Amino acid sequence: MKRRILKYTLIAIVAVSVFVGGIFATRNDFGLGRNMEIMVNFMHAISTQYVDKVDADEMMKNGAAGITAKLDPYTDFISEKEMPDFEQMTTGRYGGIGSLIRKKGDYVIIAEPYKGSPADESGLKIGDKIVAIDGKDMRGAEIENISKALRGEPNTTVKVTVERLLTGVREELKIRRQRISIPSITYADYVADGVGYIRHADFTDKCYEDMRAAILRLQSKGELKGLVLDYRNNGGGLLQSAVKVLSLFVPKGTKVVEMRGRNGVMETLHTQYEPLLPSIPIVVLINGNSASAAEIVAGAIQDLDRGVVVGQRSFGKGLVQSTLPLGYNAYAKVTTAKYYIPSGRCIQAMNYSKEGRAEAVADSLINEFKTARGRKVYDGGGIMPDRRVDSKYVSTFALVLYLTGVVEEFGDIYYKQHHATPIDVKNFSISEKDYADFVVMAMERDIPYKSESRVALEKLRSALKKERNDSLEEALATIDKGLNDDKRSCFETFRDDILEQINQNIVLRYAYAEGVIASSLRSDKELKVAIETLADKAEYERILTSQDTARK
Repeated sequence: MKRRILKYTLIAIVAVSVFVGGIFATRNDFGLGRNMEIMVNFMHAISTQYVDKVDADEMMKNGAAGITAKLDPYTDFISEKEMPDFEQMTTGRYGGIGSLIRKKGDYVIIAEPYKGSPADESGLKIGDKIVAIDGKDMRGAEIENISKALRGEPNTTVKVTVERLLTGVREELKIRRQRISIPSITYADYVADGVGYIRHADFTDKCYEDMRAAILRLQSKGELKGLVLDYRNNGGGLLQSAVKVLSLFVPKGTKVVEMRGRNGVMETLHTQYEPLLPSIPIVVLINGNSASAAEIVAGAIQDLDRGVVVGQRSFGKGLVQSTLPLGYNAYAKVTTAKYYIPSGRCIQAMNYSKEGRAEAVADSLINEFKTARGRKVYDGGGIMPDRRVDSKYVSTFALVLYLTGVVEEFGDIYYKQHHATPIDVKNFSISEKDYADFVVMAMERDIPYKSESRVALEKLRSALKKERNDSLEEALATIDKGLNDDKRSCFETFRDDILEQINQNIVLRYAYAEGVIASSLRSDKELKVAIETLADKAEYERILTSQDTARK
């Protein structure tokens, strides 16, 4: 072990010496070179002199974490071990069987096989228990270990022994791994007369092709009169992919984003293709989890007055990261610029000080900009929608039920009883009797729930006790009696939220993730507003010609 550490340390010294020499050849940065040499000497001292053995890779990882601790949260060190996950995030592809998995008791179970994947084609279902892989018992194995064992080079075979949810019978399956491509477009269909809807999940290197194909499929089904682009919960991805997607909707050569770094403008990006839909009315859906590349698309469409933005204020990530090679298949992901959309505004919401604190842009520093038609828009924090819709409230009680696994447990029971009976995905809901059965089952489980008001009351009681103040106890007792947070009443109070979770869990088993999306659209408030906006041509045009966005 010591020889291995010394080997890596000597390699690092040589590499840094060459790198430092290159720096000095181009600039006189004595401080940087001096401290790099000190850092290498320090690592060498720890490697050779510390009382216990120290892993060189772990030391490098910890050192990198220290270097980036007071920078923004996006600048990071990517080790060789972490590269496969990083590549999957940027490309949406990996070698494996194509299924989400999760821990349940002593085993890991199938949580969602991707449609058409090797896992799906081999007959794996939600709830099937992974008992062994290549003959090795998987009892007690963690998700990371299972995932690593299931992944591998395409066209290689893995033997997976599963215990079937429906029958309890154990089977050994020989599954041929494939190159799994996670689709960036998770749903596309008509949601009203002539109104198409596309759910875009992330910006991988193939999302332009996926988006174009989705539009062509819609056009093949009927006349496409309006389009809803759903970027809610899209955390972004590749900047170049955002520019390509925009080229589907705006004229070729349109300036859509500019990157400015420490030395000024680094690059200005224009659309490079002829648009597929140059004039069709568009509504873009966003929320607080729409970030980065998703904000570039939404913001550019707004700045160019190409479409109406509906929903809630977006996240506000206007920082650009570049991936820089460090040698030995390790990389630095470094924030090198901020991006500015066509109006000239940057939508970055947080400033990162030298002390590592994140500070929101002060109101006094918010600036006004103009869209192509002269509407007022503002910087300082995300994209403000043209039509704001309050975000959907999901009760804490419903969330706790989901996290405790009781919803999935009921889904297992329901699917065992009804798996042979087809369902109407878009209109499916369990019966009144089914819900009553669920309540009975859930009441028998330990559900660690306290309402927010109950938690607040307990904190107040604790504070008054510390202050030896018992004069308000009678009033607190009255409040206590008035709180309606017993578990049984919560099943009725939050019935809609709970029903939605149960229905989606069951639909997933019959119709994959796209079925869940189709089912959820019937009660989607933002989508309803989007359809109404596209239907009212006068209102759509009024927004794009004269309505300013809110300042904050």
